[in-house]
Amino acid sequence: MRGFLDALGDDARDALRRLGTRRTFKRGAALFHERQDGDRVFLIHAGEVKLARVTEEGKDVVLGVRGPGELLGELSIIDGGSRSSGAFAVTAVEAQVIPASDFLSFVSSTSEAASALLQMLATRLRASDETIFQFVAHDTVGRLAGRLVELARTHGVEEDGEIRIDLPLSQEELAGWVGASRESVARALQVLRDLGWVETGRRRVVVRDLEALVQRAS
Repeated sequence: MRGFLDALGDDARDALRRLGTRRTFKRGAALFHERQDGDRVFLIHAGEVKLARVTEEGKDVVLGVRGPGELLGELSIIDGGSRSSGAFAVTAVEAQVIPASDFLSFVSSTSEAASALLQMLATRLRASDETIFQFVAHDTVGRLAGRLVELARTHGVEEDGEIRIDLPLSQEELAGWVGASRESVARALQVLRDLGWVETGRRRVVVRDLEALVQRAS
């Protein structure tokens, strides 16, 4: 999936880069919190960010991972609502912080930016629909396969016919994303290793058979 920045032409990209200010965030820092007012958007230039909500029991539920070129916080400035999730740096992050009014002016005056924003929202809606389907239709192994497919496609690096994912999430965070216990995710990873579809290391996964994962998640 292409990021918002990648979907723009050179002139629009240069105009966007002139907006707002650049900021760095240490690993674990919050870019914004759930239920805050949405008065700015964040364009990631380096690093990885997780989107998460917190349950009443205080458990993080990961909703997604965003990387370079991707936009965060756009929904709140479109509909005027509060933040639907928090955004937290899982690696060191460099992001461009753009006031809502400046970003909306840019989108309204730049047709390709408006088109890129619509395409991005449509892609994320489709991904959300797919996630809901997987939660209803699949067991932990199937849901984990779906998340690994997503990470492989958005954050993976192809090497010798395999895809390396330097996973920016702990196993506990991955469990929250899959909607299962840490123990269940550990068992599911073992199943995928035994099948020869993945290899795992510390916060690192090598996908050896992407098509098999796609089929298991379908």
